Amino acid sequence: MISNAIARRMRDLEQYAPMLTAPSDLDEFWSRTLERFKDKPLHSTIELETTPMRTVEVHRVTYEGFDDTPLSGWYIRPANVQGERLPCIVMYHGYTGSKGYPEEYAQWTALGYAVFAMDVRGQGGETGNHLASEFGMSAGWLSQNILDKEKFYYLAITIDALKAVQWVAEREDVDTQRIAVYGASQGGGLALITAALSDIPAVAVANIPNMCHMDFGILNSESSLKEAAQFVSRYPEHLQQVLQTLSYFDMLNLGDRIRIPLLVSCGLKDMVCLPETIFAAYNRIRANKQIAVYPFDGHYVGPYHTRRTMEFLQQHFG
Repeated sequence: MISNAIARRMRDLEQYAPMLTAPSDLDEFWSRTLERFKDKPLHSTIELETTPMRTVEVHRVTYEGFDDTPLSGWYIRPANVQGERLPCIVMYHGYTGSKGYPEEYAQWTALGYAVFAMDVRGQGGETGNHLASEFGMSAGWLSQNILDKEKFYYLAITIDALKAVQWVAEREDVDTQRIAVYGASQGGGLALITAALSDIPAVAVANIPNMCHMDFGILNSESSLKEAAQFVSRYPEHLQQVLQTLSYFDMLNLGDRIRIPLLVSCGLKDMVCLPETIFAAYNRIRANKQIAVYPFDGHYVGPYHTRRTMEFLQQHFG
């Protein structure tokens, strides 16, 4: 039997419904922004890459998203299914990370799926960042242009993420009815916001996601949002503007736009993406959804949940 303390904690989280922070022009902002980037060319390139793996085919990809920054990615397919249109998982990595090596995605190609894994601009991968800084920053990337929603770093990486699913949807060897978005932490936030703003993904997996209930996160979290807190500590006169900019990208305000099946994970000991932030957004979502809660886990995704994710994708993709 589940302990009273854990049950009480779960009840509190399941009922958690903080006030929305959505600005009055949220819908207009995203309608205008999506229209602005809808027809922006990808200018993509693709070339075969040699790897030690014999059962997969790997391509190095570059494409453009928010601006002319060449964004680097891996497109990986099982090698024995030439000419077959496969389901594809679009992968977004965590903060400071990268797309890594193709070998890291072998478990997904073993399911018979293609994978497109992209670098988030400027972080730990092979991708730079042409976004100009209009104001000083704290450590890291999150505070870049945080005073202007039209030039904010989160806007750039959101458009980059949306263009990644567009690139996949234009592939003749991808089943466009079976595209998933997947990520953890920052990547989980990008999976959520892509699911909210794009009609391309069919399912989404957002593990320990960031970009949720960010007014709570900036006050309490040890995540990348502490960079926004450091910025405000240096420039306290800009607190309200920082909170307003973040609100345009907060899944607390955008969660009700998600209409596709969704799997979320949460660790009750997570001090990076706090359970309150995840549940605040999750409770707003009205789609077919599941949340996997791990009472004794911190900010990581364990192998049990990886299996649960595989089962979730197989349920929807076969």
